[in-house]
Amino acid sequence: QARLVESGGGLVQTGGSKRLSCAASGFSLRYDAIGWYRQAPGKEREGLACITSAVDGRTYYVDSVKGRFTISRDNDKNTVYLQMNSLKPEDTAVYYCATDGGGSCNSYLRWGEDDYWGQGTQVTVSS
Repeated sequence: QARLVESGGGLVQTGGSKRLSCAASGFSLRYDAIGWYRQAPGKEREGLACITSAVDGRTYYVDSVKGRFTISRDNDKNTVYLQMNSLKPEDTAVYYCATDGGGSCNSYLRWGEDDYWGQGTQVTVSS
């Protein structure tokens, strides 16, 4: 069964770092664009970053994480990463990865229930 599995969450202090992983199981994500998202309690899910397929691997970020978060991919490991630095308490959320099955990030901020999502991993930043 094809699925995305996030890992790497946990508790971290303000100013610390975390690297999240999004591993594909049952399919190759080499030709898929992958996005990272988060949802904090009581808030809507928000898109954070996206990386296009292995064809070019271009990256996109929303302003709130630009300069602090880095998305990357290791196609040999069938995994996409989100390196998060200078973490703040407001970064506390459940983090998800997703794909719409295509190679472009053009609409990643609008990916939703019809697309493919992992189960999420909790990141808690203590003050």
